[in-house]
Amino acid sequence: MILRFLIDEDTSIAPLESVGACYERVAAFDARFAHPVDRAAAGGFVADRIGYAFVAGYRAALSNLDPSLSRASLCASETGGAHPRAIETTLRPDGDALVLDGEKTFATLASAADVLLVVASRGRDGERNHLQIARIPSKREGITIRDRDPIAFAPEIPHARVTFRGVRVEPSEILEGDGYTRWLKPFRTIEDVHVIAAWLGHVVRLVRAHDEPRPLLEKALAAIAALRTIGDEDPLDPAAHIALAGVLGVAAELAATLTLAKADEAIRTRWRRDLPLLAVASTARSARLEAAHRRSR
Repeated sequence: MILRFLIDEDTSIAPLESVGACYERVAAFDARFAHPVDRAAAGGFVADRIGYAFVAGYRAALSNLDPSLSRASLCASETGGAHPRAIETTLRPDGDALVLDGEKTFATLASAADVLLVVASRGRDGERNHLQIARIPSKREGITIRDRDPIAFAPEIPHARVTFRGVRVEPSEILEGDGYTRWLKPFRTIEDVHVIAAWLGHVVRLVRAHDEPRPLLEKALAAIAALRTIGDEDPLDPAAHIALAGVLGVAAELAATLTLAKADEAIRTRWRRDLPLLAVASTARSARLEAAHRRSR
């Protein structure tokens, strides 16, 4: 059904003026498409730029974890990064509840979120940092969200510094399972799958709207079909990582080949400006791929 949508849907779309407007537009697909990869691709199709395609993909990735996460932000990165050893935000007991303290330095879409998924430490055992995730409303007392200056590419995507000072967390707001192995580590793959699906959906509309060569359309649709299958696999399975690398290779080829020669100069300029978004986390992806090949031997 998603492939038929991408081929038949009208390519004329109104400009999006904000992340909130993007959320409203892509929410229309929640009832139409059951598969989160389909929702990501459809959301990318109706996005007028790469940044809002990312928003659609990120939203779909979080909905893969929980369908109710329609406007959420996963808050992991701190001064030392997002590796488990770098997490210094803490969750400590306080009577019949918990208290959250710390700061996240780069929380994507936090200022547009209703819900924050906060990676925090419950204590250390030698070198092991015991992590859990608190799911809390973004407006809760003790939370301060300050957007950082926009980055050079896809500046429409807000990234924030989020501070937690004595934030009360109920036990029922702690997600079950280890915060890293159950949630954060697999989400890195889940996010890649859905964000790339949204980017490819965006490419399909550009190819159709601006009369790009047909092979680009064919490759984009085939890659989306592959992501549907990869999205159904265990996100920690090495085979999924190897297959995902193949799709990322197709995406890189499309990015290098799409000229938008018949598009307005403003569209071409924005396209070139935002392409670096594809390379974000490329070092981590390369390490994940090497590990996947070693494990699959």
